[in-house]
Amino acid sequence: MNQSVAIVTGASQGIGRATAIRLAQDFAVVVLAARNSDNLNATAAEVEKAGAKAHVVVTDLSLPDAAKLLVEETLATFGQIDAVLNIAGAVPGIDLMEMTDQQWIQGAELKLHGARRLTIHAWDALKKSRGSVVFISGTAALEPKAATAAVAVINAAIDALAKAFAEKGVREGVQVNSMLPGAILTQRRRAMLEKAAAQQQITVDAAIERFPEKVGIARLGTPEEIANLLAYLVSPGARWLTGTAVRMDGGEVRGI
Repeated sequence: MNQSVAIVTGASQGIGRATAIRLAQDFAVVVLAARNSDNLNATAAEVEKAGAKAHVVVTDLSLPDAAKLLVEETLATFGQIDAVLNIAGAVPGIDLMEMTDQQWIQGAELKLHGARRLTIHAWDALKKSRGSVVFISGTAALEPKAATAAVAVINAAIDALAKAFAEKGVREGVQVNSMLPGAILTQRRRAMLEKAAAQQQITVDAAIERFPEKVGIARLGTPEEIANLLAYLVSPGARWLTGTAVRMDGGEVRGI
C-alpha cells in the first residue's frame, strides 16, 4: 500500500485518533477529518511520527456538503482514495420516552448520514482503487434498551447501511464492513464514568474498575485494540471479508 490513501473521520480523539495513527503503518497518506483543529493537528503529528503523511481537514460531516468537499479535496491533493473509515459521531443516551424529534435527528446526522454521504461521494474513487470501507456502529445495536434507544436504533441502521453498500460493492469491487466495538475507555466513556462516580460518591478509578464486572467483561477495551482490528479490515489479508458486522467487545454480548 505504498501510495495508498485512507480517510479517517472522527480522527481528533478516541477510536478515530488511534485508528489514524495505526494506519500510518500501512498507508502512505492518512487524511484526518473532524471538527477540532487542535486535536486533529495533534493526531497529525503522531501519524507523521508513525511514518505516513498526514493531511488535516477541519470539517463538520453532519453538514450536507461537507462529505463532498472532503472527497474533492482528497482527490485534488492525492489523486486516489483506497479506504474510508467512518468513525465520527456519537449518539446521545437519552430515554426513549424523553428524547425529542430534534435529538433523534441530530443523533443520526453525523454518525449515520455523514458516513452515508461520505461513502457515496468516495464510491467512484473506491471502485477505481478497489478500496475498502468500514462503518463504526456499536454493540447497543444487538441489545436495544429503552434508556438508550437511539444509540441502538442508529447503530443498527449503520449495520444495515453497511450491508447494503456491501451488496453493491460485491459487484463493483469495493469491500464494505461494519465494526461493533464494545465498552472502550475513550474520553467519552471516561466522562460517563466520572459522572457515575460522582453520583455514587466513589472515585473515578473505582468506577472504572467496577464497570467491567457490571457488564460481564474482564476489563474495558482500548482504542488501540479497536484500531488494530480496523487496520486488518482494510488490509489485503481481509479482502474476502465483506458484508459482515464484526464485533469486538470482550465477550459482553452473550448472543451468537
